[in-house]
Amino acid sequence: MKRFLAVAAMVMAGLPALAGNDDIVKVKSFSDVASTMDRLESAVTGAGANVFARVDHAAGAASVDMDLAPTQVLIFGNPKIGTQAMQDDPVAGLFLPMKVLVYRDGAGQVWLAYEDPKEMFDDLAIADDAGYIKTMTGALGKLTAKAAGQ
Repeated sequence: MKRFLAVAAMVMAGLPALAGNDDIVKVKSFSDVASTMDRLESAVTGAGANVFARVDHAAGAASVDMDLAPTQVLIFGNPKIGTQAMQDDPVAGLFLPMKVLVYRDGAGQVWLAYEDPKEMFDDLAIADDAGYIKTMTGALGKLTAKAAGQ
């Protein structure tokens, strides 16, 4: 039993993503926000997806004389995948294109965060086993791991 618990603890420690209470997946980054976001944007375009916007929330806060830790959002997608979700339920367009937040928390740790696609579409007329959900989930996992430096 002790061996099992030790192995389980090692496996859990090696997992890069943590699921939050709100169905948000968080991936720990090993560099600053700007570098992490640059790697994410590069990974997204390298995978053939479209980058629609890169939003710098900290710059927005500074523009109104307010402070905010480095925080950016990348908005991106692939119409070949997202369109399938919207064909099943047009309301999926509220959640698409995909978004990944990169931020520095109060302890100085940088994180990537995104909503789990299965949970994101949970209240819509979309089957939990839709192939595009698996594709989105896998892509988000790979892209954020790459951006995090893992």
